[in-house]
Amino acid sequence: MTTTEADTKSPSELIDQRIASLDDWRGATLAQIRALIRDAEPDVVEEWKWRGVPTWYVNGKIICTGESYKNAIKTTFAKGATLDDPKGLFNSSLDGNVRRAIDFREGDAIDEEAFKALVRAASAANGGGQKR
Repeated sequence: MTTTEADTKSPSELIDQRIASLDDWRGATLAQIRALIRDAEPDVVEEWKWRGVPTWYVNGKIICTGESYKNAIKTTFAKGATLDDPKGLFNSSLDGNVRRAIDFREGDAIDEEAFKALVRAASAANGGGQKR
């Protein structure tokens, strides 16, 4: 049996590598999303799931994922349907009973405070989060 890169690198290193490999607007967007998640929830744990999806957890439960596609970076919130979204950031996976997602496309500005509020709400839904 051979050892794969995913077996020898930490999830954070694999996410670093993914960001670096996306050498266009997608890498910069994923890096910004990651920084906002870490800022909003300092206790977040990074994981590398499903053969290459950056995933952020609190208390062993998924807050959100950061998937990269040709034309979008999709941030899917596992319990998004239960979260208040007063700024209307969710623009994808709106039909589901549980998940909600935000598709960021080239040139899109991220409402940083609204995004961090969603991360904090998702963390709180998982029993985590800090009072701020």
